[in-house]
Amino acid sequence: MKLLCAGAELADDSSRGFEVEGQKLFAVRREGQVYVYVNRCPHRGVALEWHPDRFLDDSQSLIQCATHGALFLIEDGECIAGPCAGQSLASVPCREDEQGIWVSL
Repeated sequence: MKLLCAGAELADDSSRGFEVEGQKLFAVRREGQVYVYVNRCPHRGVALEWHPDRFLDDSQSLIQCATHGALFLIEDGECIAGPCAGQSLASVPCREDEQGIWVSL
């Protein structure tokens, strides 16, 4: 397992990008739960963020692709609107403890 960051560095309803062993990832915290995905849109394989650490739509309730506006559920990465509807982001197994947020690549 690789340490992403301290838990306090990812506030509720926020997102943050990371690079771990050359792999671009991002994490989102919603209602205290952390979700980690590969930073790659299933439509064109492009990175998702608008600006560094900006992966969410204006309502902070969905992940949004900056390139085509596709919308993904935070909880499971499923695309619910846009050119890749029905496809999903690649989830990365993670866990959180007192030391921080950990991922398994």
